[in-house]
Amino acid sequence: MTPAGDGLASRRVALHILNDIFFQRRSLDEAYAQAEDDFAALESRDRGFVRLLVATVLKRAPQIDAALSALLHEPLANLKPPQLLNVLRLGAAQIAFLQMPPHAAVNTSVELAAQSGMAWQKSLVNAIMRRIAQDGLPQLEPRDAGRLNTPDWLWQQWVDDYGVEAALDIAGANLGEAPVDFTVKENPALWAERLAATLLPTGSLRLPSAGFVPGLAGFDDGAWWVQNAAAALPVKFIAAHFRGDMRGKKIIDLCAAPGGKTAQLAAMGADVIALDRSAPRLKRLQENMARLKLSAASVVADGAAWTPPAPVDAVLLDAPCSATGTIRHQPDVLRLKDIRDQDKLAALQKRLMLNAVKMLKPGGVLLYCTCSVQKAESEAQTDWLLAQEAGAALSPIRAGEVAGINAMLTPRGELRALPHHWREYGGIDGFYAARFVRS
Repeated sequence: MTPAGDGLASRRVALHILNDIFFQRRSLDEAYAQAEDDFAALESRDRGFVRLLVATVLKRAPQIDAALSALLHEPLANLKPPQLLNVLRLGAAQIAFLQMPPHAAVNTSVELAAQSGMAWQKSLVNAIMRRIAQDGLPQLEPRDAGRLNTPDWLWQQWVDDYGVEAALDIAGANLGEAPVDFTVKENPALWAERLAATLLPTGSLRLPSAGFVPGLAGFDDGAWWVQNAAAALPVKFIAAHFRGDMRGKKIIDLCAAPGGKTAQLAAMGADVIALDRSAPRLKRLQENMARLKLSAASVVADGAAWTPPAPVDAVLLDAPCSATGTIRHQPDVLRLKDIRDQDKLAALQKRLMLNAVKMLKPGGVLLYCTCSVQKAESEAQTDWLLAQEAGAALSPIRAGEVAGINAMLTPRGELRALPHHWREYGGIDGFYAARFVRS
């Protein structure tokens, strides 16, 4: 993918976003929000280029930095101004990973430095970019590149949880581009044809990329919504417990925003309460529900403390987590999260789980899930709840409940999806789900 025009506008936006992430510690979504006006002003093709460029730098930053450090013969921390590093990263990513014409990457990198208050460093940028254009970056096997670009705190956990070979597979898969998945309200085969999408075994649709999503057929009609295939599974596990009949079931979607699972539940006829502690996120959820012509009650509250008016049939707890299963979509996770974040989130997950059980009728269902690859936020939390709460019993997810996932089920009936699973379809988000029944 190449940008339209001279490409400087798209690169300026990419630089702005990367500076926000690396120096202001803003999340990828927050950084795009900060650059919203400039990003929206770009042509559709250029917006796609920005997303690809930013994602490549975030995924490959350690690999790029190692090469830059060798060329500069000094620590990257000594660069002045510090934002110069992101100019160099952007140029290197274009040459080494995006197959941009070297002369274009060199020239635009020099001009980007000049237009970003770094004109006095133009000679340095020119020299480094020309060296990379001439010699490239050191070649690495995909799995070796995955290891180099994975922070040590994550790598060690993946090795401890799954072994070295699986950890290499996970890390390598994270460097790939993420496809775009959709959940449809009805008739997935028809919509697969209309969108020229692949119909996955679980019923989700998949496109290699989607471009401008609101421009796709069915968006304005509310026929579908973007939702990774893994994230669409928990509602299917709840539905399987009720033998497919969700009509009138009172279900709480805890930590509900942005609302993909709320929409699934409502589309199946459930009586849904969408709860989230963020009022702006719930507002966005209701806007999404309006487009889909679906309805759900919403409550702004702390899910670890809130009590429903009456016990409910089911609670879906998609708990806040490190989100390491979504690195293909959200590569800022690699650069912004650390073990301290995981530990804080694990404590919150426990509080949410305990309160969720209290919300249930006897015989009610808790579906706990996370988009984390680490067992500390997933399998270990199931162990903890079973030991802590006598009223919660594991209800195994059985082979055949949902097509296409048997290989992802653990011996005791949990879902454990890893990014390198489903290779034949282009992978899947790392995801965990466990189903409990209140006795």
